[in-house]
Amino acid sequence: MRRRTLAPELTDSSAQPPARRAANHGRARAVAAVAFLSTGLSVGMTSYGFGAFVEPLEREFGWSRAQINAGFSIGFVTALAAPPAGALIDRMGPRKVMFASLLIMSAGMLLRAHMTELWHWYALSALVALGLTGSAMLPAGKLVGIWFPKTRGRVMGTVASGNNLGGAIVVPLATWLIALSGWEMVFTVFGVALAALSVLVVIVVRDRPTDAVVPPAPSAAAGGAISVRAALKMPVFYLLAGGLTASAFTHPLMVTQLQPHFENEGLSRGLAAALLTVSALTSLSSKIVMGWLSERITARNATIISLLTVSCGIGLLIIAGGSWAVWPAVLVFGLGLGGFGALRSLVVQEAFGIRAFGGIMGAFNLMTILPIASGPLIAGFTFDATGGYAMAFGTAIAIFLIGAAFLAAAGKVGARLPGIDAEAGAR
Repeated sequence: MRRRTLAPELTDSSAQPPARRAANHGRARAVAAVAFLSTGLSVGMTSYGFGAFVEPLEREFGWSRAQINAGFSIGFVTALAAPPAGALIDRMGPRKVMFASLLIMSAGMLLRAHMTELWHWYALSALVALGLTGSAMLPAGKLVGIWFPKTRGRVMGTVASGNNLGGAIVVPLATWLIALSGWEMVFTVFGVALAALSVLVVIVVRDRPTDAVVPPAPSAAAGGAISVRAALKMPVFYLLAGGLTASAFTHPLMVTQLQPHFENEGLSRGLAAALLTVSALTSLSSKIVMGWLSERITARNATIISLLTVSCGIGLLIIAGGSWAVWPAVLVFGLGLGGFGALRSLVVQEAFGIRAFGGIMGAFNLMTILPIASGPLIAGFTFDATGGYAMAFGTAIAIFLIGAAFLAAAGKVGARLPGIDAEAGAR
């Protein structure tokens, strides 16, 4: 028997005429492809690509690593904007929110090419972060939940793998273009690409299949979808939030610092970019595997596995330094890192349903203010104080282990709720 979840299904597509079913199937694949691209470019340009600009900006303006990393910390705007963005997605649909968000990101990138002062860097980082809120996994999670209710784990894993493919492409491309034409040109290219993607969203994306609706949410007691207000009153919400917030430290505290870390260990800029590309590609396959695994052992349990794996990878990175052992360390790190992008949305849908997903996911994302704001600062200040990243990476291990404990506790508390993923054993 398959486990019960709280997510409501769309109306049965088998009742539709064959031509309508075929059209919806084709549209579903197109929607998933655009969500894949939007997630990949948005995260690739803001998170994976961040490290490529650290040394050029340091050289150009004389800013310290802590000052540059503070620009990423300003990404807490993403978390602040998440609840209203999630509510807008539930009310207006993901399509309009994605379109506007990509245009905002595009404007921020284009203006970055002309910045001359530190406050410009901070202001434009806030603008880019605002756009990122509605261009990546928040709308993608809603779209996948609506268009693929029966295979959302696998499809979410595939869509979220856009993060890593974007990173695998953006990092070497940005590194090469910076060496060839300067950092200003790279920000211009980023801005133009995001503007083009916003047009594709308008052309391709539809908020739901033709003639399909998300049914009214029954009561939680009946196993139906849960409202934002009801979710906020549940202890399991805060346990899940603790685990998911811990997982959100991966990018601000780890991914953005990997290229500077490798270069600091004596590796060339090109080799550092290659290592980050390997990590991104490994993470890509991990997302697909973890999405599939979430349909069998629950997304919560799959997230615990990811947290433990990424902790092992970080430990190996600390030990490896600049030696050959950095290659297997990057592989293990990538395997652990990959699942988070897909699993965050799946954990929420698994526990609380799809109807109010945007609002509930926005509430979860609000709590990522902590990792977004503190992660880069931890890395920057510890580097300035010690000349290396070992202390920052050790802090990340502790955070991830605490997050795994929160998720394990959520399973025990959630067992008392109808349909929560702790009932995986009822399959």
